[in-house]
Amino acid sequence: MKNKPYILPKVAVAQFCEENGFYTTEQRSYNMSRIRSKGTKPELLLKKALWQVGVRYKTPKKPLPGKPDISLKKYKLVIFVDGAFWHGYDWVNRKNAIKSNREFWIAKIERNMQRDQEVNAIYQAKGWRVLRFWDFEVKGELGICLRKVLSILN
Repeated sequence: MKNKPYILPKVAVAQFCEENGFYTTEQRSYNMSRIRSKGTKPELLLKKALWQVGVRYKTPKKPLPGKPDISLKKYKLVIFVDGAFWHGYDWVNRKNAIKSNREFWIAKIERNMQRDQEVNAIYQAKGWRVLRFWDFEVKGELGICLRKVLSILN
């Protein structure tokens, strides 16, 4: 029987407290509905670049753990394009910049970061490789991101 990786206790995320925010529940709901999780510009940029160099990928129809943006089953590779805010880029410094509803947002982002680590461990335990790019990396340094993917495929 295989050993399962040790998983940390989940970060508890409190309910969003509207009193600490700037918007009414209706406005907050509208704002959050406008945030895309699939089909973002950085994701589409990377997909287009991969396709142009002849890398044929799948956008998984059946949900895979963590919902990767791109999966290359042949190479046992999954690729995620993570938003800097939602996945905690430079978290030590940026965490202090959150002014409203701190308890909720800090716990939420830390839980997202923890979930990312859990998803990485799931794939690695199955012998898959995981690539994670920040959204701003794909937008600003697409060539470097593309080379990283190609270096794994070759």
